[in-house]
Amino acid sequence: MPTTVDFGSILGLTVGQAESPDGATGVTAVLFDALAPSVVDIRGGASATYDTASLALDATFGRRWAIFFAGGSLYGLDAARGIRVRLLETGERGSAFRNPNPVVQISGAALFDLPRTRGPIPDYLPLGYEAARCASRERVACGRVGAGAGATIGKYLGRRRAMNGGVGTAAARLSGGGTVGILVAVNAVGAVRDPATGRWVAGARGPRGVVPPTGLASHPDRITGTTLALVATDLEVDRTALARIAAMAQTGLASAIVPFHSTTDGDVLFAASTGEAGRPRREGRPGETADRLGVTAAELAVAAVLRAVRTANALR
Repeated sequence: MPTTVDFGSILGLTVGQAESPDGATGVTAVLFDALAPSVVDIRGGASATYDTASLALDATFGRRWAIFFAGGSLYGLDAARGIRVRLLETGERGSAFRNPNPVVQISGAALFDLPRTRGPIPDYLPLGYEAARCASRERVACGRVGAGAGATIGKYLGRRRAMNGGVGTAAARLSGGGTVGILVAVNAVGAVRDPATGRWVAGARGPRGVVPPTGLASHPDRITGTTLALVATDLEVDRTALARIAAMAQTGLASAIVPFHSTTDGDVLFAASTGEAGRPRREGRPGETADRLGVTAAELAVAAVLRAVRTANALR
């Protein structure tokens, strides 16, 4: 593994997070200094997404000023409006497209953290605005913050036996130059295990620790799951390479979260390049850069998931 650094060390981006007054939900926003080539890899069967169709490889405008994650299911997608308002206020981002009204391209996704009792739903527009307003290059907070504030893990035996989910990050500086990292918001139906040891780290709680999910994913609460992720690099790579990196990063998430990509999960992974570190070194073979970044991203995905649940549950 290359030298590990904070996700905020990736050149050309800032990260901001905001929570509702009761701390039960929130928004995490990653803002790019310039339009960043971006792709999306949706594998969960129940995703809640914002403007992802235009990130297809054959789409015309596959670049983004920001990518966000939110709680609140479909309600959380309103965070995009708050982020856009803030970015337009700064006057630093926006594409004119031969029109005096600039357009700020944003994509994102939401996880399901809605309460089980009827009541008012938080307004995610101001939460998105606040997340964008406070975005910085400082160390990214993990655990029950931002989009991970209301996240849970291991709902296959019901929410009462679930553990805390949350936000996690991991990043690495590559030997040939450039940095790659991943930010995750873990709210999975399933459990989390450490692939290196096989130990279950978080999931449904039992009298003797975590109850493995095998054969137990039949509780009605299993419908409330999702893991959201963003892989970002400051190397200049095109969208075809980003699609391969995204696919490889998914393998890391799948090795740590069990089950994953189920019919009731909303699993979504974005990948983006700021290009601030310049072009990668000359390739010895076609696809070498994408493979190198993808392998690293998959390893970092495991580290980020483990960090999210350990921090959220204060586990060693």
